[in-house]
Amino acid sequence: MAKKVFTKDEIRQDVKEKHVKFLRLMFTDLYGTIKNVEVPISQLDKVLDNKMMFDGSSIDGFVRIEESDMWLYPDLSTWMIFPWGNEHGTVARLICEVYNADRTPFYGDPRNNLIRILDEMKELGFTDFNIGPEPEFFLFKMDETTGRPTTHLNDKGSYFDLAPIDLGENCRRDIVLELEKLGFDVEASHHEVAPGQHEVDFKYADALTACDNIQTFKLVVKTVARKHGLHATFMPKPLERINGSGMHLNMSLFNKDGNAFFDENGDEQLSDNARHFLAGVLKHARSYTALMNPLVNSYKRLVPGYEAPVYVAWSGHNRSPLVRVPVARGASTRLELRSVDPSANPYLAVAAVLAAGLDGLKNKLEAPSPVDRNIYSMTQEEREANNIADLPSTLHNALKELRTDDVIKEAMGPHLYSNFMEAKRLEWDAYRLEVSQWELDQYLEMY
Repeated sequence: MAKKVFTKDEIRQDVKEKHVKFLRLMFTDLYGTIKNVEVPISQLDKVLDNKMMFDGSSIDGFVRIEESDMWLYPDLSTWMIFPWGNEHGTVARLICEVYNADRTPFYGDPRNNLIRILDEMKELGFTDFNIGPEPEFFLFKMDETTGRPTTHLNDKGSYFDLAPIDLGENCRRDIVLELEKLGFDVEASHHEVAPGQHEVDFKYADALTACDNIQTFKLVVKTVARKHGLHATFMPKPLERINGSGMHLNMSLFNKDGNAFFDENGDEQLSDNARHFLAGVLKHARSYTALMNPLVNSYKRLVPGYEAPVYVAWSGHNRSPLVRVPVARGASTRLELRSVDPSANPYLAVAAVLAAGLDGLKNKLEAPSPVDRNIYSMTQEEREANNIADLPSTLHNALKELRTDDVIKEAMGPHLYSNFMEAKRLEWDAYRLEVSQWELDQYLEMY
C-alpha cells in the first residue's frame, strides 16, 4: 500500500466529510500488543499539535509510576478511517510515537526504537529496508454459551483447499475486502496447510510502514472473525501434531541505485551487499530468536517435521533452512527469513534482523555456502560437518543466547532489553511451575 503523508488540513477535511466521531491513538507495547487512547473528535486539534498525554506507567514495559506522564506524537502518514463503525459514529486512527515528558523520544517504544535503527542504516548510505510479511493465523469457533474462544476448528481444509472443505473462506474474503478498503494491496489469500489455518499476503512496504501494516492487519483479522462468530489467533502453535503459524519476512535493502541485493554479474545474481547482509542474519540467528519467537509456545512450532525451520543455514532452492533466497531477481531480489512467528513484536523483530544484517555489511562477513539438501533428512553428524547449528529449542535457551550478543542487545536499546528479559524470565519461570497433562499421562502410574 502506498504511503501518503497527510497534512493536518487534509485530516480535518476527512473528519468533516466522513463524519468521524472518535479517534484512536494507537501504539504498541513491549509484547507487540496494540494499545490505544480513544478520544472524541473534539480533541483533534490537540492531537495534531502533539499535546495529548497519557499514563505510561500503565503500559507493560514502559515507565515507573513516578515518571508516568508521556506524550503521544501522531504519525500523520498513518491516518486511517476504519470501514466499520457503530451507533456512536465512525472511528479513525493515528499510530503514534511515544515521547518522554521532556519531549524527547522514548526508546522503550518499540516503534521509536525501529526508527533509530533505520537511521543507522541511512548513515551507511542505504535508503530503504523493505519488508514483505506473510502472517498466518487460525480460526476457531466461539463457545455460544460463554462467548469465549474454543479450540474447535470450523474446517478440515488443507493447503489451497476450497469451500465446502474450507469453511473459513467467506471470513477470509471479508478480511480481504476490509483490508482493501483500508488501502492494503492484497496479493493473495488462501487456506494454509493445517486445518483452520489461513494466510493473507499483502504487498511489501518500507520497514516502518510494514510493521504498522502488520499491527493493522491483526486488528482487522480479529475484528472480522468476530463478526463471523469466530476467534482469530496468531498464537504460533495452538494445536499439537499440526503445523504452527509463521510470519515469514521477505527483506530487501535499497540504495540510491535500486535494490542493493541485486548484481546482474554476481554469483546467482546476488550482490556482495546481499551476501554480507545474509552472513550477518545467519551469524546472529540464535541470538535474535527470542525476539522472532517470543513465547514459550513458539518453540512447539520450531520442531522438525512441521515445515518450520530449526537449522541455521540458507538456500535458494529448498525450504528447510532458516533463510531462503527466492528466485526473483532485479528489483524483487530478497531474502526470506522463515523462523519468525506472528506473536513477535514486528518493530522489535525487524529492528533486530536489520541490525544483524548491517553488522554483516559493516564487517564484510562472508556467508557460508548454501545448503541445497533437505536438512531435516541429514544426520546430526552431517549437519555438524556442514557447520549447521540448531536454533534454540526453548525460550529459556533463546534468552541465554540473547544475553551473549551485544549487536542484538544494542539493537533493542537498554530499556527494551532489560524489560524484555525480565518479562520473559518470569514467563519461563511460570511455565516451569506448571505440571502438564502430558506429564501426568506419562509418569503418574509408571513412577
